[in-house]
Amino acid sequence: MKYRAKIEVSLKPGYNDPEGETTGRLLKELGYPINAVNVSKVYNLILDAQTAEEAREKAEEMCRRLLANPTKDNYAIAIEEQK
Repeated sequence: MKYRAKIEVSLKPGYNDPEGETTGRLLKELGYPINAVNVSKVYNLILDAQTAEEAREKAEEMCRRLLANPTKDNYAIAIEEQK
């Protein structure tokens, strides 16, 4: 079966987010009432797996091996079956 894995990778609290800081500053300069901006990466993957649990396990492994740095990143995974 095919599954869609949506993986969002974001910085843990306490780590600098220069892209978010710059974007927030520029939005304030444009007159928007912004308090904070945090930048995240979203990966949308279509993968083959026998079950949703197997798809989640594969996505977890991808995060550990490549997509997220466990020292500075948090990640969230959502799995849905592709029709």
